[in-house]
Amino acid sequence: MAYEKNRRRPPVEDDGTLIEGRNAVLETLRAGRAVDKVFVAEGAHIGDVAAEARRHRVPVVTCDRRKLDGMSPTGNHQGVIAQAAAQEYVSLDDIFRVAEERSEVPLIVVCDGIEDPHNLGAIIRSAETAGAHGVIIPKRRAVGLTAAVARSAAGALAYVGVHKANNLASTLDELKERGVWLFGAEADGTVGLYDAPFDRPTAIIIGSEGQGLSRLTRDKCDYIVSIPMRGRVNSLNASNAAAVLLFEALRRRTQGN
Repeated sequence: MAYEKNRRRPPVEDDGTLIEGRNAVLETLRAGRAVDKVFVAEGAHIGDVAAEARRHRVPVVTCDRRKLDGMSPTGNHQGVIAQAAAQEYVSLDDIFRVAEERSEVPLIVVCDGIEDPHNLGAIIRSAETAGAHGVIIPKRRAVGLTAAVARSAAGALAYVGVHKANNLASTLDELKERGVWLFGAEADGTVGLYDAPFDRPTAIIIGSEGQGLSRLTRDKCDYIVSIPMRGRVNSLNASNAAAVLLFEALRRRTQGN
């Protein structure tokens, strides 16, 4: 297999990036700080907060109040908690600018629905150490730049930018328009790891822990890459698979074969 599809869903709460209470959340949104999600308790009368979140295109998640009770460090959330990003997101242009400044062919990692913050952090760390120019994550149904992601990235967020795509399918189309080839990682690959032409402008796409690549993402890929396996445990997790593909891309670019 290309990587293991772990179906365990991680908790959404995370220390260091939670903002509680109506006024605090409202002012955070108005200030333009990067916010991944706003959690609202069912029946809470905070329509102004929800409206402001939607104005900034921030997903609003309605949930049982007990979920917010479990997330809240203070117990005084007033029915609303915002999960802010641990680091500001970058634009797609920023990622291409980094490649241009280094005079390098673009190497980008795309995460198609990674939900585990430790996996995302490890992918970001591998991307930075392999010399990738940026990481792309979707806005919905995926973990954002939480404090746990920042810890798992072990400082890599200071050196590699992360772009949050409003619509991942449209972003993949834009990458193609800019001359980037899309390489999805899956067990039933159309090309083996050592035959994939990573020397061209490349986006390595890693699917979610539960489902792998989404159907739409897979259909957009130019190549589906499989990792050869010889052991009895025929799988890697998402972050391990990303590291294998990234360092093969690095080897190809530095050795030229």
